[in-house]
This record gives sequence, structure tokens and C-alpha cells, in this order.
Amino acid sequence: MRIDKYLWCIRVFKTRSIATTACKKGQVKIDGKIVKPSKDIFGDELLMIRKNQINYKIKVLDLPESRVGAKIVDLYRKDCTPKEEFEKTALLKFAKDYYRKKGVGRPTKKDRRDIDNFQEDTNPEL
Repeated sequence: MRIDKYLWCIRVFKTRSIATTACKKGQVKIDGKIVKPSKDIFGDELLMIRKNQINYKIKVLDLPESRVGAKIVDLYRKDCTPKEEFEKTALLKFAKDYYRKKGVGRPTKKDRRDIDNFQEDTNPEL
């Protein structure tokens, strides 16, 4: 089975074209090597997938015939992603808040609309 089809079948990616694009960008590796979308997989291989700034590690257990339901995905893969990867995203979130907290700095579009509506309410001539 092709790697892009497998990733779509086990619901890592929403569409097969997104899975193909991820392979072309080098975000999918098999045993540490970047692969093309047409690479065949057979089983007992370790996949490393970079998605949403997280490096997922998935071990292939079996190959499904077609796209499977979310409840039975674990029959075909084993998630070996370390918990530290998920903790990194929490740290990134705090790092972004450090630079600009909400409500500080330049107003957003919503803030601008609220200011304009407030000015129209206080000055009916405008």
C-alpha cells in the first residue's frame, strides 16, 4: 500500500491529497528516511510524521483495505509519540503569549469595529 493512502486510511490526514503534499514536503519519514508519496509500506515500519509542529511516531501494525473508522484505527497502528512532543506545543503557546498579550498593542479588526460602533453611538452626527 502506498504511504499517502495508508496515512489517509488511518486518519492521520483528512484527505489523500494533503497526505501526498506532506510527503512531498519531507514531513513523512520511514525509518528516518524521507519518502515519496508512492513509497510502498508493508508493516513493522516506524513512521515519523511532522504535523502541527509535533513529530508523531507511528508503528505500522497492519494494512487496512480502505479508510477505517476512528474507533478501530488502533488495530492498524501504534502511537509511539513521546509525551514531551505534546508538552513542547504548550511551551510554544506560552512563548507566543509572552510577546503580545491579547488586548495590548495595535487593535485587531474586531477591536476597530467595536471602537467605530462606540464612536457612532456617542456622536450621532458621524
